[in-house]
Amino acid sequence: MLHFLLVVLLSLSGTTFAHSHEDFLHCHSLQSSNSASISKVIYTQNNSSYSSILDAYIQNLRLSTPATPKPFVIVTPLQTSHIQATIYCSKKHGLQMRIRSGGHDFEGLSYVSQVPFVILDLFNFRKVEVDTKNEVAWVESGATLGELYYRIAEKSKTLAFPAGICPTVGVGGHFSGGGYGILMRKYGLAADQVIDAHLIDVNGRILNRKSMGEDLFWAIRGGGGNTFGIVLAWKVKLVTVPAVVTVFTVNRNLEQNLTKILHRWQYIANKLPDDIFSVVTMSKVNSTQGKETIQAGFTALFLGGVDKLIPLIQGRFPELGLVKQDCIEMSWIESILYFGLVPRTSLDILLNRTARLRSNYKGKSDYVKEPIPESGFEGLWPMFFEKEAGVSFMTMVAFGGKMDAIPETELPYPHRAGNLFQASYLVGWSKEQNAESQKYISWSRRLYSYMATYVSQSPREAYFNHRDLDIGTNSINGYTSYAQASIWGRKYFKNNFDRLVHVKTMVDPENFFRNEQSVPPLSSSRKKKGQ
Repeated sequence: MLHFLLVVLLSLSGTTFAHSHEDFLHCHSLQSSNSASISKVIYTQNNSSYSSILDAYIQNLRLSTPATPKPFVIVTPLQTSHIQATIYCSKKHGLQMRIRSGGHDFEGLSYVSQVPFVILDLFNFRKVEVDTKNEVAWVESGATLGELYYRIAEKSKTLAFPAGICPTVGVGGHFSGGGYGILMRKYGLAADQVIDAHLIDVNGRILNRKSMGEDLFWAIRGGGGNTFGIVLAWKVKLVTVPAVVTVFTVNRNLEQNLTKILHRWQYIANKLPDDIFSVVTMSKVNSTQGKETIQAGFTALFLGGVDKLIPLIQGRFPELGLVKQDCIEMSWIESILYFGLVPRTSLDILLNRTARLRSNYKGKSDYVKEPIPESGFEGLWPMFFEKEAGVSFMTMVAFGGKMDAIPETELPYPHRAGNLFQASYLVGWSKEQNAESQKYISWSRRLYSYMATYVSQSPREAYFNHRDLDIGTNSINGYTSYAQASIWGRKYFKNNFDRLVHVKTMVDPENFFRNEQSVPPLSSSRKKKGQ
């Protein structure tokens, strides 16, 4: 019904929107310092490259259908003046702006809007400069994690960066939502390592940490992209790792005492030394006997050699049955490929921005503070045998270590001490099943409902980078109240939401940078309603 109403609105107002579109293009050509280069950065729906540019970084095919709203214009800036012009002209002509770095937003908010909009795609802003002497790097927001990791490994075998495992994820979105990965128990989040940034604000000013002030600098490190301005680049501290690390994956299924092993893992994983990262991934598989079962992969990274890892795990977690043959020694950069399920034949794959297969999916997240009883898992298993769960996963990422040592107010990301693990749920389906997508989304919601008993309460916490519009949204048009935004805001940010609202009110009082889950100012101008 909502989509139908929007179609009617668009048809009735087509002339107005067409004028806004043309006015925007004219405005942009006047504002850009080099008008001759505009044809290389602006793609309208009449441009033959429009569709390929739009589709290139849509990672969730659920949000790439004929019915999905499309931008009037895609801007792919080559210089900062193109970005400044896009902000100015979008404001002047009443167009929303969506900002895309890698396109991995779970709900597509970096490239989809229900009101007239433009996409600012930062894929040309992907320079990475690594300074091994000072152990820092500058990385632009359009770079991928793979590009950042490759440039670090190119210069050092013992420097690394604690961010995610998917090499095609864009730096801009990942850092601005916190960004956890396989070094989190040793060093914390990606955002914890950011020491400076260059940002363009709503007025087109280019700011660094000193000129933006500590409140805004705090907000952009975990408070969400598309909210406070456009971060052009990030200066980050690099971290040290040994030349040799060890990884393993041990698979266990229901017939191999999985429920008891999984129950035991909850009491151990967050208390292991911080040199160990541990994650469990559960899904339905066919057993060696040919029948369906639930299998869990217990996967870990150890910052050291196998001979130190084996006695440690065998002593603390004998139920897993780890043996030396399960383990592989490798470099840190190779472990990124291992965890990212990418072939380890060549590091060059980290530079391939489209290396991952795209799919239709719906994701959700939780934080678990008390061990789930065996009965809780036993009640969960039948859901994975349902038809809609054919391609579904539940992951449990152990916390503890450095994550326990950082106060929850240090950055907007608040999920620190007191969490045993983060749980994530993902369900996927094929293109041929798109017509029945609601069945799979409904399954994910039923799973989420079942887990309510066992996860954090008041608020039921969620991870911003696993964005989920089911937990609450802003108004599509115009004014969003503090109370309305608090419904989802406290789940992502807990009490840090209040400080984020304060910062937003100071730096973007008219709420230009907004989407369905962006932090609103305290008093969004009602005059802007309808923009």
